[in-house]
Amino acid sequence: MNAMNWLVVYPEALLLLVACAVAMLDLFVTDEQRRPTFWLAQLGLAAVAAMHLAYYNDGATVYGMQRMMVSDPMGHLLAFFAVVATMVSIAYAQPYIAARDMLKGEFFSLSLFALLGIAVMVSANNFLVVYIGLELMSLSLYALVALRRDHGVSTEAAMKYFVLGALASGFLLYGLSMMYGATRSLEINEVFAAIGTGRINATVLTFGVVFVVAGLAFKLGVVPFHMWVPDVYQGAPTAVTLMIGGAPKLAAFAITIRLLVEGMLGLAVDWQQMMVVLAVCSLVVGNLAAIAQTNLKRMLAYSTISQMGFMLLGMTAGVVNNNTLSAGNAYSSAMFYAVTYVITTLGTFGLIMFLSRQGFEAEEISDLSGLNKRSPWLAGMMSIFMFSLAGLPPMVGFYAKLAILQALITTNLPFYIGLAVAAVLLSLIGAFYYLRVVKVMYFDAPTDASRPVRGSGISALLALNGAAVLGFGLLPGGLMGMCRDAILRALAT
Repeated sequence: MNAMNWLVVYPEALLLLVACAVAMLDLFVTDEQRRPTFWLAQLGLAAVAAMHLAYYNDGATVYGMQRMMVSDPMGHLLAFFAVVATMVSIAYAQPYIAARDMLKGEFFSLSLFALLGIAVMVSANNFLVVYIGLELMSLSLYALVALRRDHGVSTEAAMKYFVLGALASGFLLYGLSMMYGATRSLEINEVFAAIGTGRINATVLTFGVVFVVAGLAFKLGVVPFHMWVPDVYQGAPTAVTLMIGGAPKLAAFAITIRLLVEGMLGLAVDWQQMMVVLAVCSLVVGNLAAIAQTNLKRMLAYSTISQMGFMLLGMTAGVVNNNTLSAGNAYSSAMFYAVTYVITTLGTFGLIMFLSRQGFEAEEISDLSGLNKRSPWLAGMMSIFMFSLAGLPPMVGFYAKLAILQALITTNLPFYIGLAVAAVLLSLIGAFYYLRVVKVMYFDAPTDASRPVRGSGISALLALNGAAVLGFGLLPGGLMGMCRDAILRALAT
């Protein structure tokens, strides 16, 4: 193998080709439904997903592009789920955006470029590559939010997302610059080795960690860097909200692992304390604020804040008393949580789009009133997703929360056990607003007598999505084992 080792970036290269081909093909498409563009995007994504799965099964860790990128099981597993999430998001979105005259080639090409940014981030082994991937993803998402240019709320959301996103990128870049100044390296492995020597400027290093954590917190959408989440979720078209709430969460998790765990595990005592504050504040603010919401998308935005806070709890239990024995269990629990949250989110927003139609957006909780009388099947699907987000068995959300709590409790330290108790109590508060949606669907009188009508393809996709949420809850061992194996291999390199 030479130093470039192009084999490492074959999936990203294929994805780039697909994105360019979709953008070019759309110039010649006359079909108003954009079927050629849609199917080319889906076929290309299927090929990229198959490639990531093959690389994951190979299990090898290989560096390439002058060690700026790494091909390892964790990266390929996260990239595989990100590609699948994008395929599902595009499938859910197509009829929704077609009904609103937004079905343009830009939607597909921007989605693919956002995914390319995600893929670059999860494979990054260099600060510059992390930043390039982050900007590629972020700029594509800003443009997607602004896709409905004649809609004031969408434009405002795009402006807010852009300004705050630029601020967060600045935080991250400033933090990475300080890390470079302290360690004299941009390569994550070399930063880890430099920190291990202990012969570096501790003040510069500490400031660098603070800015890096602040930048990551914005991308995860946790308190106090959460201000953009409710406004962008509500203002963006629901199809774009799904794009923001799905695969990018996996990218945020991936760069958190790459930067903080693979690069700065020696500073875990410092960044874990910040993670504890971010996690607890997110659980408190997210759950309490969601109770007051009447807009469904805004409620789900605050739900996201609390869910990401819960996921961060797993990141706080990796290093205990300078011992990394529990790191594999803690970080794999957090990875399992992130993956299963994305699967559940896909179904939730997919169902909101399914219920919407031309001239009507099913965005208020009251819009679901009496849904069981109009469509028992859809009410059942939404109940599965709400129960999973609330953490009720046998849905996958229950097992995800249980895995995080086990990671905290197995530290056998009163502080972490107290964190677990607080997380359970705050989750009980959070269950209220999820169960309120179920109550509205089953016990309130319907305000709309019409029955939701949509193609059988979306119905089948929703059924598969619901089956995945239920199936991974009943049989979580396979996915949990894959996450644990991927994390252990990442920690071993």
